[in-house]
Amino acid sequence: MAENTTYDAIIIGAGSVGVPTGLAMAGKGLKTLVIDRFSSQGQGSNKAAIGGVRATHSDPAKIRLGLRSLEIFSTWEQVHGHNIEWSTGGYMFVAYRREEEKVLKELLKVQQHYGLNIDWHDREGILAVVPDLNPEDLIGGTYSPEDGHCSTILAGWAMYDAARMVGCDFRFRETVTEVQTRNGRVAGVRTDKGEYSAGVVVNAAGPWAREVGKLNGLDLPVNPDSHEGGITEAVAPFCKPMVVDIRPAPGSANYYYFQLHSGQVVFCITPSPSIWGFNRDESSSFLPMVARRMVDLMPRLKNLRVRRTWRGLYPMTPDGSPLVGWAREKEGYLIAAGMCGQGFMLGPGIGELLSRVVSDSDLSSDDREVLDILSPYRKFEGMEALK
Repeated sequence: MAENTTYDAIIIGAGSVGVPTGLAMAGKGLKTLVIDRFSSQGQGSNKAAIGGVRATHSDPAKIRLGLRSLEIFSTWEQVHGHNIEWSTGGYMFVAYRREEEKVLKELLKVQQHYGLNIDWHDREGILAVVPDLNPEDLIGGTYSPEDGHCSTILAGWAMYDAARMVGCDFRFRETVTEVQTRNGRVAGVRTDKGEYSAGVVVNAAGPWAREVGKLNGLDLPVNPDSHEGGITEAVAPFCKPMVVDIRPAPGSANYYYFQLHSGQVVFCITPSPSIWGFNRDESSSFLPMVARRMVDLMPRLKNLRVRRTWRGLYPMTPDGSPLVGWAREKEGYLIAAGMCGQGFMLGPGIGELLSRVVSDSDLSSDDREVLDILSPYRKFEGMEALK
């Protein structure tokens, strides 16, 4: 039985958001505890992520968070010493139809306004970057060369190690059973192994955020959506950027892939319709479906052998953007949920933002705009275009 311990902040969930939040808060001198039901960090949805990191979004809040996350990932080895296999390969969104051309060109106005290094390239320009794309009907696309990717396993462990180095505590194999309150304010948590006191509790529970919210009487609009991915054998380098095709096709809303520095090609689709629920078993339909898209987009991929596939959970919100901010119902309850499959790429930026929110200092006008856009109490209208 764990002893009662007092903290400044308790974070529920040791994943893509919880660990960097623990690092940022402990780094500001807050006594911080991260609790997770699994045996170690990153064992929920984090280990299913493919490692893409971009600021190329359509939402100003996510652009800003993405830009800061890019800074953290791209300089991690220099600052902290861990090799996370970072590669600044960029992101490329291709257009084979006028519909996608229009969407991508309209988004450029917002993306460039908020400081993204991104531009439209015609057919010849796109093929100059990725020569093996199918040239038939290719119109062009956007390319953001400063986006990139890294190993989710190495990066997750590196952030966990860095968090411990600055004094963040972790408790694994513990399930939070109650968020305790006193006079309408958060007072701590009870787990199946003990009690911990804190004036701030952060819900960073990923796909389980709704379940955790209900412990405190909150019904967060977060529902898990199953997405599958796969990885091929290693081959010689031939493609540096993450390539994204946002054309819909039977069974999928889009398709994307990139090549690891070690040579394997990692690929995913966004299922259409969504596959709701917590099922993480691979399906027999995914590989035939994605293989058709892969070979159509880049014919030379037809000779690659797939080594394995897997399924992870995207914690989705009604509009495809995260929920970040204080709960109105319980003072001291902070929501960092509904990352919509982008927790890995947004996590470091969100962690630093939450540390400023909790310490109630250094909140800039940009921070306040981000919190306003991602408010858990916003009107859910439309859908984030590059979800």
